[in-house]
Amino acid sequence: MNRFEEKVVLVTGAASGMGRATCIRLAAEGASVFGLDVDESGLAQTKATITDSGGLIEVSRCDVSSREQCFEAVDKTVAHFGNLHVLVNVAGIIRFGHTHLISEQEWNLTMGVNLNGPLFLCQASIPHLLASKGNIVNVASTAGLIGQAYCAAYCASKAGLIQLTKAMAMEYCKTSLRVNVVCPGGTDTEMIGGISMPDDVDGELINRYTPLRGNGQPEDIASAIAYIASDEARMIHGSVFAVDNGGVAG
Repeated sequence: MNRFEEKVVLVTGAASGMGRATCIRLAAEGASVFGLDVDESGLAQTKATITDSGGLIEVSRCDVSSREQCFEAVDKTVAHFGNLHVLVNVAGIIRFGHTHLISEQEWNLTMGVNLNGPLFLCQASIPHLLASKGNIVNVASTAGLIGQAYCAAYCASKAGLIQLTKAMAMEYCKTSLRVNVVCPGGTDTEMIGGISMPDDVDGELINRYTPLRGNGQPEDIASAIAYIASDEARMIHGSVFAVDNGGVAG
C-alpha cells in the first residue's frame, strides 16, 4: 500500500516502541517522516532502519514538554519537507507508585510529556494541517478509559488527552481537519519493560488489567494509526479507538 505518498508525517516518540513502529509503517507506505524524541541514539536507529529500507525520514531531538521546542520541531518539519499532513503524538511516560506519594515533580513531568506535549504540537501544527486538509492522531491509553491502580498521574494525563482530542474534534468540526485518538492496552514496548512497581504492590489489582488474549505488539498500534491517518478513514473524526485485545470490553 502507498496510502501516504506525497504526505508528510510528524511522529513523536520515534526512538522506540510504538513511535518507531509508526515511523517504519508510514514510511513503508510512502510517507516522508519527521521523527522526534529525546533519545538521540534511538532516533538514529529508527532513521537507519527506514533509510536502509529505502524510506524517507529526518529526525530531531525534541523535549515535547517544552512548548518552544514543539513549535521549533513543527517549523523544522515544514522547512525540511515543505508541508505537513499528519501529526501523530505517541511520546509518553509512565511511573507506577502510590497516589499519596506522587511528588509534584513527578506529576508535572507526566503531565508535561503526556498532555502538554500533544497540546503544544497540535497548536503548532493546526495551521499547517488546516491548509493541507490533514489530520491528528493522538495516542492515549486504555488507562485513560478505566481507572488503574498505582498510576494515577498516567491515568489522569491520558484521560485528559482523550478529552483534548474530543474538544478539538468539536472545535474544528466545520473544517477539513480530522482529530482522533488511539488507546492502546498492554503492549510489549521498552517503556513497559522498564516499569518498576512499589515493593508492596497488590498483584491482584495489577493482573485485572491484563487482557485474556495477552499483550499486543507496537506494530499492532502502528497498523491502527496508519489506517486512521489515511484517506481511507476520511469519515472518522473525534473517535476513540481502544486497541487492547478486548481489555476494556467488559
